[in-house]
Amino acid sequence: MNPPPASEQTFRAIDVIRKKRDGVELAASEIEFFVNAYTNDKIPDYQVSAWLMAVVLRGMTRAETAALTDAMLRSGEVLDLSSLPAKKVDKHSTGGVGDKTSLVLAPLAAAAGLAVPMISGRGLGHTGGTLDKLESIPGFNVNLPVAEFRRVLETCGCAMIGQTAEIAPADRKLYALRDVTGTVESPYLICASIMSKKLAEGIDALVLDVKTGSGAFMKSEKDAAFLAELMVETGERMGKKVVALITDMDQPLGNMIGNALEVVEVIQILRGEGPDDLRQLCIELAGWMLHLGGASDSVAEGKKQSEKLIASGKALDKFRQMVELQGGDPQTIDDPQKLPQAHSTIIISSPKNGYVASLQCEQIGTACVILGGGRERKEDAIDPTVGIMLRKKVGDAVSAGEPIATIHYNEETRAARARQLLLSCYQIEDSPPHAKRPLIHRVIGTPGEKN
Repeated sequence: MNPPPASEQTFRAIDVIRKKRDGVELAASEIEFFVNAYTNDKIPDYQVSAWLMAVVLRGMTRAETAALTDAMLRSGEVLDLSSLPAKKVDKHSTGGVGDKTSLVLAPLAAAAGLAVPMISGRGLGHTGGTLDKLESIPGFNVNLPVAEFRRVLETCGCAMIGQTAEIAPADRKLYALRDVTGTVESPYLICASIMSKKLAEGIDALVLDVKTGSGAFMKSEKDAAFLAELMVETGERMGKKVVALITDMDQPLGNMIGNALEVVEVIQILRGEGPDDLRQLCIELAGWMLHLGGASDSVAEGKKQSEKLIASGKALDKFRQMVELQGGDPQTIDDPQKLPQAHSTIIISSPKNGYVASLQCEQIGTACVILGGGRERKEDAIDPTVGIMLRKKVGDAVSAGEPIATIHYNEETRAARARQLLLSCYQIEDSPPHAKRPLIHRVIGTPGEKN
């Protein structure tokens, strides 16, 4: 005889805490009880804090991680997008400096006939947020109710909003507690947090971009690969096609850092222009999205198809359509000069001849925050106009006095602080670096081919 569901069983929070403390595997029903009880204010913060610390110290099995993800996912609304005939595919990045790929990929995949229901986040610390970039487009509304989100998705194939109150409420409560109890870094808790929100979108497939390097949250490739494997397996256990790419964040992606500046670079990429590294990563991720969504028979074919959709202007048309449907000014897409701009600029010049040997990626992100382009606390206001344009990156030759970066600013004191930090980020040597790190380190997942 099957046991009754967790909602009908009588568990005690103290027993669940003790089991995890002692390294005993929890049953899915115990995890479901614990998450639901906390979401509904039936367990106090101090008991959940004890359990979270036990998870950090003892870890979780793959089955426990999947059960936690499922319980968090089902703590709120799971979107039913079955009425849309297209396959639903999304992409998630673990965050970095200059990472604006989501703004390229959503319209690009939609132009290929897929549906992309993207629920994104804001920047915190040195990393930028997709919602902040979108809000630098005058009028763009990221706070659509679910019904309007669905309408935009049905009309143009892609929509990009923030997490609604109905989506994974357990995640919001647990994350707020993790943030003040030293339990953010657990890969198991990170996995459940990310995957519960993404799977609540009602998607069929997910492409994960897991960053590694000095500008990533996961500095070591070993840690990044472990998290990637955990997320892929969790998604597959829940019946989804998932693949993860481990990608480089030892230097910023593209040349622009800052919200409106990054939108300019997105438009450049969708016009078939822009920096090579950003274009290469967008095409690679899009190839996987198209393949997992059934829009192409292989990743290689998906990449070719993506290049054609950019060359034809169809991907840019989708972006413009989405912007207009979500209240943004479409004229800014045709003429990026109409995006908000900072009042002043400073050019930073190289102090000597040589080659750029390395860039302190995280510190460049911090310099943008100092300018006002990011937030150190969630309640901080963002200045969408400020930022940094890198004129030289790793491997480039430089001459003394040659511009290496431009700061876009509105406040002199902030600009002075950012300038000093940015100068220290550039390491210039007499000879070029032996080899640049590859942009794409490896692919994790088994939903088809690996190229």
